[in-house]
Amino acid sequence: MAKIIDGKAISAQIREEIKKETEQFAAEHGFRPGLAVIIVGEDPASQVYVRNKRRACDEVGFYSEAYELPASTTQDELNSLVDKLNADKAIHGILCQLPLPRHLDENQVILRIDPKKDVDAFHPYNVGKIMIGDYSFLPCTPAGVMALLERSGIDVCGKECVVVGRSNIVGKPQAMLLLHKSGTVTVCHSKTRDLAEVCRRADILVAAIGKADFFTGDMIKEGAVVIDVGMNRRADGKLTGDVDFATVEPKASYITPVPGGVGPMTITMLMQNTLTAAKDSVK
Repeated sequence: MAKIIDGKAISAQIREEIKKETEQFAAEHGFRPGLAVIIVGEDPASQVYVRNKRRACDEVGFYSEAYELPASTTQDELNSLVDKLNADKAIHGILCQLPLPRHLDENQVILRIDPKKDVDAFHPYNVGKIMIGDYSFLPCTPAGVMALLERSGIDVCGKECVVVGRSNIVGKPQAMLLLHKSGTVTVCHSKTRDLAEVCRRADILVAAIGKADFFTGDMIKEGAVVIDVGMNRRADGKLTGDVDFATVEPKASYITPVPGGVGPMTITMLMQNTLTAAKDSVK
């Protein structure tokens, strides 16, 4: 039986720490960390994320602004808003909720956000800093995974780590963060030969492919740590991860549930990045 890594509890603990640091920061500097969130269009999932981010800002004591733009917003209009927020001293973090409507260029927006306010850590400047291990911000989901491992007492050093998924948002940065902690890292993807055999080597398996219940018990080594980044909705409406919890949990030593595992950590790490940006602004 695996020990459940409780993302809700760890997230709440970190948010309480951020709240205390924010109060101290505000007392010393006379202002609070500020986060601006931009959403274009009416994607229901994105709207939920934006509401959750505003709620998290309130919880930890941040100043926040939300810009809900119509789907008809032009590239120039979106770029102008980013420029305005880049120049706004009350805003320390800028987040543009992805995906954007098809007629808008996500890369233009990512490149336009001031790297010092890029609390998603998507800008190539910040990606490069992560590569060499000299970073201020980390992408929120991989940072959340590392916090879960650390606070659960799981040492990455020397472990065989397998990351399944190579996205710029999760898979690639996750591999780098595990490598920075001296893990021996393999990155798998849709072209990997004999994926199950590679997964069975893993002391720490990070599943991030977006396929419901894909990883089954026969793909897991006895005693492995299993981190499920997936968030999928079944036909019955229930959320499930990339890991088939029922068959994997009996073999794992630690496992994250879905929901309640990695998910709560993502917005918490966004709060951490925004606090870091505010601190950097007064250096």
